[in-house]
Amino acid sequence: MAFPEHRPRRLRRTQALRDLVRETDLAPRHLAAPLFVKEGIGEPAPISSMPGHHQHTVESLRKEARELAERGVRALVLFGIPAGKDPEGTEAWAEEGVAQQAIRALRDELGDEVVIIADLCLCEYTDHGHCGILRGEDLDNDATLERYRRIAVSQAAAGADLVAPSGMMDGQVAAIRAVLDREGFTETAILAYAAKYASSFYGPFREAAEGAPRFGDRRSHQMDPGNLDEALREIRADVAEGADIVMVKPALPYLDVIRGAREAVDVPVAAYNVSGEYAMIKAAAERGWIDGTAAMLETLTAIRRAGAGLILTYFAREAADLI
Repeated sequence: MAFPEHRPRRLRRTQALRDLVRETDLAPRHLAAPLFVKEGIGEPAPISSMPGHHQHTVESLRKEARELAERGVRALVLFGIPAGKDPEGTEAWAEEGVAQQAIRALRDELGDEVVIIADLCLCEYTDHGHCGILRGEDLDNDATLERYRRIAVSQAAAGADLVAPSGMMDGQVAAIRAVLDREGFTETAILAYAAKYASSFYGPFREAAEGAPRFGDRRSHQMDPGNLDEALREIRADVAEGADIVMVKPALPYLDVIRGAREAVDVPVAAYNVSGEYAMIKAAAERGWIDGTAAMLETLTAIRRAGAGLILTYFAREAADLI
């Protein structure tokens, strides 16, 4: 037989052939759109480091959510930015807090057409910008869990389908599951930020959510970028505590963690294609250094290929228009 015996190019000759044997698909149903709602503004405010994104009013949030749903993006991740902050972040669980108002508005606008995911943390709500209750300059894990319980009940009562604890506190999933069940919210699911790394890719988000720490950093609770085995332990622990979906954050530098999660547990795996990943593609595309559209689709496909069934991404609207 003439060399070469194996000719894989036979199935690459036309786009129709390539589509026929494609192993990884990407559809709007795989995407979740992060959205920011800010109290006390009269119109949407552009986010300078995230072109195309805004801090929304409740009314402009309704419009954005409707347009995303019409494109087939049915999962929305909500971040609230209150007008006033305090050391405990009490607006995070206020019945008339900005996030709670927004959840009710989205439910009123779209009913069950969309899945509403409420980010559950304190960094946007505390005046110090940390993810929990401080004792001096140290974060008190167990006191923070008590506040997370209050937030979870408040978000579930407002109509969230899932609450998404993102603070990486020890025991957060078990604490939230227990209080939701006790208060009658047995159907409210938990999307756990199970492996959230202390990453350099969060900068634009901290502008968008106005939640940067005023001193120190978050390495006491976010993971070391060098650790994979620890991530898998965290992921298994969250599933054991009652997580319905586990998430890896960020996505691109941690594709191996996404793959490890997919192989380690039998619940859905999500990945957060974070603000810095979005911003660097947008910046390079604006300078003509890369094809931004192609890079976006390649990035999202890679995250899917690694094992993510759901991708939280700022490309959600743009990608849905193309796919």
